[in-house]
This record gives sequence, C-alpha cells and structure tokens, in this order.
Amino acid sequence: MKLVIRRAERSDAALILAMIAELAEYEKALHEVIATQQDIEQTLFADDSKSEGLICEIDGVPAGYAVFFTSYSTWLGKNGIYLEDLYVSPRFRGQKAGKQLLRHIAKLAVERGCGRLEWSVLDWNQPAIDFYKSIGAAPQDEWVRYRMEGAVLTDFAAS
Repeated sequence: MKLVIRRAERSDAALILAMIAELAEYEKALHEVIATQQDIEQTLFADDSKSEGLICEIDGVPAGYAVFFTSYSTWLGKNGIYLEDLYVSPRFRGQKAGKQLLRHIAKLAVERGCGRLEWSVLDWNQPAIDFYKSIGAAPQDEWVRYRMEGAVLTDFAAS
C-alpha cells in the first residue's frame, strides 16, 4: 500500500465536493451542503485564499481530504491551525489515512510556529472521539461553540 498526501489543486474541486457530501451524509447533514464545485474553486483555490486543502491517495486512488486555515490565539500570541474537515472514505478507513492527514497538518503547524491545532467533532461521533483521544488530543469541554449563518447573520449585521 502506497499512501501519499499532496496539496489539493483547483482540479480537485469536484473530488473535494464529492467527499464533502460523503462527510455530510455521515454526519446526517447532507441537506445543509449548498456549496458547488464553482464555490470550492473560487474560495478554496483563490489566489488570496486563507484556507488550504490536502488530498490523501492510497495506491493512486483518492481516499480522503482535509481542509484547514490559519487561526490566531490572543492568549498565546501565536497563529494556530483550525482543521475544518478531516475525512476518509469508508472503504479506506483503518489504513491510517486519517492519522497521516492529521500528522501532516500537525507538522505544518510546528513548521509554521503555530501554538495549537484545533478542530470540532460531533458529540455522537464516538469513533472519531476515540481516535482523537488515542493520539493525545484533549476535548475542550468548557467551551461552547456558537454560530451565525444565513438570515441570522445578515439580519444581525444589518441591525
């Protein structure tokens, strides 16, 4: 088995969107995916994009992807990396693709002098929680994540 992690390119937009849909279906939220291939091309791969993507291939076949961006910690006074998505297609699970994707991003964080690598996981996704704990990641139970989107965001901004 040959596992390769490479930087995602604009030509990967359709592949990434397909895996986003797979991830959303697993998370019981496929109905929430409104992104199009054009959206991915224009945002993730824009010249001034603040986000980055990786593709994991096993024996030349796309097995998973990750999307992440630079964050900032005022308490640390350092940049960090926020992992938006980490996904491995079901047929490739158990082959260390997810661990290698996460390790690749951790190495980038260290190389870039980041103070932390963070992400969120659904509270019912026990396989992911167990995996993250097995590599030493710690849940941040004291924090509650909030979100504004759609009409709530635009209405609040206009108020």
